[in-house]
Amino acid sequence: MPKPACLLSVLLSMALAGCAERVEEPVAGMSSAAAFDANRFVDVWHVTAVLGEGGCGPLAETWAMTAPDSYRVTGTICGPTGARAFVAPASVTGPGRITREMPQGAEALWVLWVDADYRVAVIGTPSRRFARILSRTPEVRPDLMQAARDVLQFNGYDPAGLRPL
Repeated sequence: MPKPACLLSVLLSMALAGCAERVEEPVAGMSSAAAFDANRFVDVWHVTAVLGEGGCGPLAETWAMTAPDSYRVTGTICGPTGARAFVAPASVTGPGRITREMPQGAEALWVLWVDADYRVAVIGTPSRRFARILSRTPEVRPDLMQAARDVLQFNGYDPAGLRPL
């Protein structure tokens, strides 16, 4: 028979868990980059390929640090009539996990991989709704592009649907 104090502790933990903020649940088999360095993610990223979303030409994003674990992101996204500009605050919510406040609502992004020199990154949503390959330059070295494709496949995406921009 459990001690009353232990039982109370378990019940209290369960009650508090029910009050936790709800977030987009990840699909099984997907993980974010635990060693992600938010400071090294700062600067311009070119969207070089997309999966699960429309592409409307060259897209880029500039990530500027505004406070520890907080960014101001500016760039271009695809709209109904082509590329359009956006400005969005974003914050690091966990290891390799970012929430960006886009005009259409909050967007959970997971950094699935970034190479050791922060030249190429793979980001995606925890639901696998879309993914992007980002690069510091408009062109990605073939070995880094293959590594990015492998990361997408490892995380349950079908890289056959990847479209270069």
